[in-house]
Amino acid sequence: MSPKFVSPKLVSPNPVSPNSVVPQSISRRRFLKIGCLTGAAVGLTICGATTLAPDPPPVQLSSFAYGEATMNNRVLIAYATNAGSTAEVAATIGETLGARGLALDVKPIQDRPQLDDYQAVLIGSAIHRGHWLPEAIDFVKANQAALNHMPVALFCVHIQNTGSDETSRQRRVAYLNEVRLLLQPIDEGFFAGRFNRRGAMLLLPGWLARLVPNIDLRNWETIRAWATSVSPLLQLA
Repeated sequence: MSPKFVSPKLVSPNPVSPNSVVPQSISRRRFLKIGCLTGAAVGLTICGATTLAPDPPPVQLSSFAYGEATMNNRVLIAYATNAGSTAEVAATIGETLGARGLALDVKPIQDRPQLDDYQAVLIGSAIHRGHWLPEAIDFVKANQAALNHMPVALFCVHIQNTGSDETSRQRRVAYLNEVRLLLQPIDEGFFAGRFNRRGAMLLLPGWLARLVPNIDLRNWETIRAWATSVSPLLQLA
C-alpha cells in the first residue's frame, strides 16, 4: 500500500487530503528566508540589540486513553518524540480514532508499553538525521514477533522533504526503510512537523539555537484524515 500522506486539549488545531503527501512544504526560498532571519538575529545579538530567549520548558510525555478501560480489542499508539511535536501528533491521531469508537491508549515508547492487551498498534517517531529515533527502532525490535501478528501502521513527523516532488517523496519514504526490514505495515503516514528552539538545540550550538524562530508546518486536517482512513485497517477480521 502506498504511503499516505490533532491532541485532545493540549494541541491548538491549526489547520488537506489524506492522499496528499503534505499540504505545506519548506521551499528553497522559505528555507533561505529562515536562514536570513537567523543570521540577522545573530548580527543583532552581537551588537547587543537582541536578548536570547529562555530555554523552552521540558517536553511533556503524556499518555491518553479513549473508550472504557474494560473494552476489548484496544489499539495502542506508541510514539517517540524529540521536542514534543510527535507527542501532539500521536494524541491527535488518538483523539480522531477515539471519536470513531475505537478503544485505545496513547503512550510514549520510553514507558515500554506491553502489547498483550492490544489488537493493533500504531507506532510513530520524529525523524532525526533521516531516521526514526533509536528508542522507536528498539521498541520494534523488542516486539517484532508480536507486531508481525497484528495490524501495524507507522507514521513519521519530519521537517525536511515535505514537498510534493518525486525526489522529496522518495527521501521521506526512505525514512522507514530500516523499519520495513522488521515489519510489514498496513499503512504509513508522513507529516510535516515543527521546528523550534528545542529541535534546533539538537543541531546547533545552544546560543544560536535560541535565535531560531518557531516554524510549525503541521496540518491537523491532514493528520486527522490519515487517522480516519487507517481506522478500518486496524480492525481484525
